[in-house]
This record gives sequence, structure tokens and C-alpha cells, in this order.
Amino acid sequence: MPTNPFVTDGTTFIDPAGLAFTLVMGILVVTLPRRYAVFPIIALTCYMTMGMRVIVLGLNFTMLRILLLFGWTRLLIRGELRRIRLNQIDWAMIWFTFASILTYTLLWGTYDAFKDKLGLVYNALGFYFFFRFVLTEMSDIVRTVKIMAVLFAPLAGMMIVEKFTGRNSFAIFGGVDPITTVRDGVLRCQGPFAHPILAGTFGATAAPFFVALWRATKGSKVLSLVGLVSAAVITFTSGSSGPVLAFGCGLVGMAMWTIRRHMRKIRWGLALGLLFLHFVMKAPVWFLLARVDVFSGSTGYHRAYLIDRAIANLSGWWLVGTRSTAAWADVDSGLFDVTNQYLDYGADGGLITLFLFIAIMVYAFRAIGRYVRAQDGREPAATFCVWALGAVLFSHIMSYLSVSYFDQNVVNWYMLLAMVSTVAGRYLGAHQRAIRNVQKSETAHSETSEIVVSQPDVVVQARMYDRVSRMSGYRLEAWISHCLYRC
Repeated sequence: MPTNPFVTDGTTFIDPAGLAFTLVMGILVVTLPRRYAVFPIIALTCYMTMGMRVIVLGLNFTMLRILLLFGWTRLLIRGELRRIRLNQIDWAMIWFTFASILTYTLLWGTYDAFKDKLGLVYNALGFYFFFRFVLTEMSDIVRTVKIMAVLFAPLAGMMIVEKFTGRNSFAIFGGVDPITTVRDGVLRCQGPFAHPILAGTFGATAAPFFVALWRATKGSKVLSLVGLVSAAVITFTSGSSGPVLAFGCGLVGMAMWTIRRHMRKIRWGLALGLLFLHFVMKAPVWFLLARVDVFSGSTGYHRAYLIDRAIANLSGWWLVGTRSTAAWADVDSGLFDVTNQYLDYGADGGLITLFLFIAIMVYAFRAIGRYVRAQDGREPAATFCVWALGAVLFSHIMSYLSVSYFDQNVVNWYMLLAMVSTVAGRYLGAHQRAIRNVQKSETAHSETSEIVVSQPDVVVQARMYDRVSRMSGYRLEAWISHCLYRC
């Protein structure tokens, strides 16, 4: 056991208080009712570092990974492994993890490389599908956001204490420095997270959740304010520019709710605007990141230069990645530090892994957009909550330009994807299922010469076809009219 609790890499380190906390959370995740099963996981995410770990046969089990074992034990012994219809987000997650482990193993050609990526598979599929099984409807998501608001408040208070004292009280659990980092006179608080940027990102990406909570249910306004203020405190005490910008992006995403029917025009406008800037600027458009400097000492130029060198060296990593990103430039450039989640996956797994990671986001956005278009005006509160999922997703996407998640932030990421898949994922295949339903109805009608669906059901089916046709661009009016005429 190391004498310095900050040094924990490659060794088992257990603090008695941290172990007791983990065991209590493990018992709770097994025994609590399903609607509160996420509480222990969010609590451990907020208050436990990644420094406490147990090494078993070379495999690294942090406290979160141990708690995940408790979670899946719960699913098995309580019979909560329900049958789910896999949608495009589910399949993209599965293929992404498979591609990650395959390409990285091919890149290095060692068992250690395979073992290293097993951690990604364990986290990604373990947390994602656990949340898919326990978050089954919109009310579960709203309840989870309320739990987050309650748990964020003490964390924000401890971040404030760290800001004033310069001491990190989470250092007893290992994995974080007991002395708060100072850069250009600015204290960069990190709490239980692996880096100040990741601490700020944790708060920033949750802000849209708490904005949505204001309208989600009656009597939630106090919790909404508590959560939003706590998220802001966590973001700004980190002293990092990236999280502040992510916080702003999330709020901008929520503000877009009022012009949601014009998002296609806005997206095309932004794309064309960036393309125009790329051709008129002296430097490529990604060097706009170099101008980001909310706090003094920001490393925006490093992030822009990293993207520039990655594109210039594409031929060296496009297939299965590269063993050294430092080789993209001279040694003094420090490109071994890949502060970009997209390039991190690309460097470890080539373009196929990068594209599958982007596909997860594309499918998630598509599901949210189709849900909002289909339900707009019918269920305002639920639709606004789903829109908030899109704002949170946008916040994560912007964060990924400046940081890669290597701590407990991955829990929030997989939980978000599971939420989207639960409430909006069914709209990914709505068009194909609608066609199959009408085909079945026509077949049954021709065989029995009887009307097998009532007129109200056909009207509902026609309305769904109308929504789907607007979403997918297909012209189904003639087919709908034919079905209504037949019935």
C-alpha cells in the first residue's frame, strides 16, 4: 500500500471510510426500490475518487466498478432484466465497444492492450445497459434529476470550501492531490474528480437537466434552483475555460426551445458559417479554439494545434490508430496529452472507432429530434424534458473538444445515452414499424375480408404516418388515403 494516498496507479489502495461508504452504497443499490436504484451510483460518482481501487489479476476495479457489480447483481436476483428492443443507439454502443477493443489489440498486439480495453467495455456496456433496465419511463428520468439536484448541493459546498482553503478533502480516498492546483493565480478546484476540467465538466453538463426540472413537475422549482446553482458553483470553482463554455452551450441549447421548429435552418447556417470562416481566416477554422480564454492560462492553442496535427498525420492513424501521438509534431509540443475525446478514440482505434462514437451521438440527436417533432404540442412538459436531453448531449459534445473523460464523468455520459434511448429511442425505427403495421393490416384484411382494426386505430395510425413522413421525408399520403379507404 502506498504511503502517499495520491499515488495509486497500478496498486491496490483502500481507505476504511471509503470502503465502508462503497459497501453501504452497494447494499442500497441492491435493496432500494427500482425507482431509487440510481441513487447509490450517483452518490458514489459525486463523493468517491478513482484513487480507491482493487487490483485483481491485473484488472483494475475502482469503487464505481465494484458498485456496478452490485447493480447487476440486483438486476439478476430481483428479476429486473427485462426484454428490450435494441435500437440504433444500443447497437452503436455495442459496435463501438467491439471496435475499440479489436482495433486497440491489433494496434499493440499484446494481451495487456486487450486487458486495458476491457475496462472500456465493462464501463460502457455495464453502466449503459444497467441504466437502460432501471430507467424505464419519463418519470424515472425526472426522479433521477431530482436525486442529482439533492446530491449536487453538498458537492458544491465542498468545492467552495476547497476554493477558500486550497485543500481538497477528498484526498483521503486517493487519486487527487490534497493541495489544490493554482494556475496564474487562479485556484482550480477538482473535488473527487481526476482533473479540475473534469470537475467543472461534471457540473456544466448537468445544468440543462435542472432547467428542465423547473417545468417537469409541480413543486420542483426549489430543487431546480438548488441543482442549477450547485452546477454553476462546481463549474466555476474548477477555474477552467472548457467547462464554463460547456455550461453556456447547455443553456444556449435550452434557449433554442423557443425556435425549435427552425433548427434545420440554424444547423445549416452554422455549418455554412464555419465553412466560410475556414476559407477567409488565415488559419484553419479549428484555431478558433485558440481564442478561448475565459480564465487566464487556458490552453486553447494546444487543443487547436492537436486537431491540426491529427489531420496532417491522418495517414498514420486512420486504420487502427497510432502508438504515439507525440510523433505528430516535435517533442516540445506536448501532443502526448490528447485533450480531445474524438481524437483520443481515433488515436486508439482509427477512423472506424471514431465514426462509431460519432454515430452514437447522431442517433441520439435523431431520436430526440423525432420525439420532439412527433410530440410537440401534445405533451409539453415531457417534450421539454426530452429537449433538455438534447441540450445536455450538446454540452457533452462541446466538452469533448477540450477534454477526454477518464474518471467518473463516464457514468453521466452513459446515463444520458440510456435516458435518450429509453424515452426517445423508439422513434428511430418508427417509420419501418409503421410500414410493417399497415402491411400486416392489409394482409389480414385480404385473407379474412374483415376489418381487423377499428376506425379510431386507423386514424391514429394515419396520424403517426403523417408525423413519420414529415420526419423522414417520405411521401406516404397516398398510402394512408388508400388504407383509410379500404377500412
